[in-house]
Amino acid sequence: MSLHWLPNAISMARIILVAPILYLIVHAEYGLALILFFVAGFSDGVDGYLAKRFDWHTRIGTLLDPIADKFLVGGTFVTMFLVGLVPAWLAVLVILRDVVIIGGATAYNFLVRPVEGEPTRISKLNTVLQLLFVIYVLSHEGFGWPDRIAITVIGAGVLVTLVVSGIDYVLAWSRRVGELAPEVQQAVSDNDN
Repeated sequence: MSLHWLPNAISMARIILVAPILYLIVHAEYGLALILFFVAGFSDGVDGYLAKRFDWHTRIGTLLDPIADKFLVGGTFVTMFLVGLVPAWLAVLVILRDVVIIGGATAYNFLVRPVEGEPTRISKLNTVLQLLFVIYVLSHEGFGWPDRIAITVIGAGVLVTLVVSGIDYVLAWSRRVGELAPEVQQAVSDNDN
C-alpha cells in the first residue's frame, strides 16, 4: 500500500493548526501556542523528508507545502504584531516578501511556464529562522526564556535572510525569463509563418 498522500495530509494538518495557534496567541496562551507551533513547524520538515525519501512528490504537494508555510508563518507574525509581540515593520516585511514571491510565482506560472516548487537555500534558511524566531518569542512570553538579546539576534537573521531571499527570487525569475526570451521569439516567429 502506497502512502504517497501522506506528505499532502501533513501539509493540510499544518494549515488546520494555524487557526488554533493564532487563537491561543490572541488569548495569551503562549505555552499552548508554542507547543502547537512547534508541532506545525516540525511537520514542515517531516512532509518534506517523506516526499524526498520515498519519492512521494505530487504537483499539489509542491504548491500545498509552501502555502501551508505562508499561512503558518505569515499568520503568526501578523497576530504577534497585533498583540504587541513583534514590531510592525517586521510583520510587514515577512508578508511583503511572501506577496512578492507568491505574485512572482503566479505570474511566472501563468505567463511563462509552470513553476517548479523547489525553494532556494537562502529561502530555506529564512524559513528556519522565522520558525525559530516565533518559537523564541512565544517561549519568552510563556516561560521567560530566552532573553531579549537572543530574540534580537534571531530577528536580525530573519531580516537579512528576508531581504536576500526576496531579491534572490526576483533575480532568479528575471534570469529565467531572459533565458526563455529567444525560445518565445522563435515560437512567435514560427506561428507567423
